[in-house]
Amino acid sequence: MASNEPALGTPPVPPVSLYGTAPSDTEVWEEWNPTEDSVAATRGRHRVVKQRGGLARSSTVLGVGVIAAVGAGGMASAQSKPPVSISLPDSVADNLPDVKSLPGVGTLISDIAGDEKPDTSPAAQADKAVASAPLTMAGVSRADAEQGATGAGEALRARILQQAEQQQNGAEAEAKAAVEKAAAEKAASEAKAAQSAAQQKAAAAKKAAEEAAAKKAEEARLAELAKSFSLPVASYTITSTFGEAGSMWSSGHHTGLDFAAPTGTPLKAIHGGTVKSAGWSGSYGYRTVIELEDGSELWYCHQSSIAVSAGQKVTTGETIGRVGATGNVTGPHLHLEVHTPGGTGIDPMAWLQSKGLNP
Repeated sequence: MASNEPALGTPPVPPVSLYGTAPSDTEVWEEWNPTEDSVAATRGRHRVVKQRGGLARSSTVLGVGVIAAVGAGGMASAQSKPPVSISLPDSVADNLPDVKSLPGVGTLISDIAGDEKPDTSPAAQADKAVASAPLTMAGVSRADAEQGATGAGEALRARILQQAEQQQNGAEAEAKAAVEKAAAEKAASEAKAAQSAAQQKAAAAKKAAEEAAAKKAEEARLAELAKSFSLPVASYTITSTFGEAGSMWSSGHHTGLDFAAPTGTPLKAIHGGTVKSAGWSGSYGYRTVIELEDGSELWYCHQSSIAVSAGQKVTTGETIGRVGATGNVTGPHLHLEVHTPGGTGIDPMAWLQSKGLNP
């Protein structure tokens, strides 16, 4: 075993205790020869000496701290540092893959090759911008780089503005669609109302035209019919109409139409027919009954004289007698009655008007 005595010519070095303190003058120094038993492996917890600032000076801890500082600050940039040359041994460099074959890297070194033209596409420019941007480009997408955003804050701001613009465009589009829908509904309602009004107007015009045409046709018919009919008296005054109530009539109401005229005024046949009877008829005085072709009967009552006889054919306008005041009367007049083929008395005024005559 080697001796621990100091070499010749060197001053003795005082021994140091295990706890790092020098022995006092009263302590006795002894020679320490470490053996396998005295130098045993320490078991259990390892004692770590704390350094200033609470961190051990370890390369791993220092590396983590630097990365955290750079990530938290976001201000460190590779552009602010001078380039550092890195050389590799030939054995390592020969085994590295071709840089251009790596995905996404070829566009970053396109300017290195002298015989190739630089890629000016938007995607290549975006990759180049991201590659040359500072560390704060972390989280910036290619679309952001294409829009010129080279910072995380700027990219976030650009995205917020883009979202706001999209929301505004959506709101404007929705409002425009609502306005267009309201305008379309209003136009449709107005068109429907106009169409309905036009239809009503057209229907009214059509009805008016039909009524006018019918009236004109009826007038023409009556005018043509009137040529074959004639009023019984040329000059007269209507004194009583059909259906009037009064005690003068035995039935309680008037059954004919009275034409007041002076005694002796000629009476004309209203239409051609056959004299069914001619003579005295009680309260009717002298009466002449003419039967028409359709079976209707015309009664001429209160005549002063009769100019025809039963069975005689008469024509329109032919004189059949004269106005008088015979029978139950209060003055000279013609009492005219019209009876249907079944014998029912009807209004002479309406019947004459249906034949184109207006008493």
